Amino acid sequence: PLYLQSLDIRKRQLGDDHPDVASSLNNLAGLYYSQGRYNDAEPLYLQSLDIRKRQLGDDHPDVASSLNNLAGLYYSQGRYNDAEPLYLQSLDIRKRQLGDDHPDVASSLNNLAGLYYSQGRYNDAEPLYLQSLDIRKRQLGDDHPDVASSLNNLAGLYYSQGRYNDAEPLYLQSLDISKHQLGDDHPDVASSLNNLAGLYSSQGRYNDAEPLYLQSLDI
Repeated sequence: PLYLQSLDIRKRQLGDDHPDVASSLNNLAGLYYSQGRYNDAEPLYLQSLDIRKRQLGDDHPDVASSLNNLAGLYYSQGRYNDAEPLYLQSLDIRKRQLGDDHPDVASSLNNLAGLYYSQGRYNDAEPLYLQSLDIRKRQLGDDHPDVASSLNNLAGLYYSQGRYNDAEPLYLQSLDISKHQLGDDHPDVASSLNNLAGLYSSQGRYNDAEPLYLQSLDI
């Protein structure tokens, strides 16, 4: 109801095509996306993107954000062919407008890598995950939660390839950062514990896996 109120006020006071209206539409769409209400989210993301393109220009960072969000929606629906060109456009705009080393560029690289990973395009995904990790370490510091996410994603890629010895230290680093920065009871810690347990389970290290699964479940 708060997002809807905000959208209503902005439309009445600023007009239907104001960039702040686009922001409200984007935020409401993000809420619906988080609830799995994809059919409600898509038209709002599209409206937001249309307003931003017309009012701010095709190369504005906010347009890149809209393209990224819409791509994320399509990715979650398994619409990979719809998502890829939007991720690529978003990445291109961010590189040109923000520079190759901006954290938003790292996010775009990470998202595109995730898409390739989901398609089994591991050789395409790995260099993007590595670039994203490198940017995040340099720009945000070694202990930032986004670095933990990058380590976790890269570990997941190695795990899927059966590269268990490469995956384990990355999962452990990710878990350590998440505990340190977010607290022992954070959902991201639970995910890290679950992922590490899955690795151990795949290696037949059941005694190592069980307590981690139990901890993750408890959180």
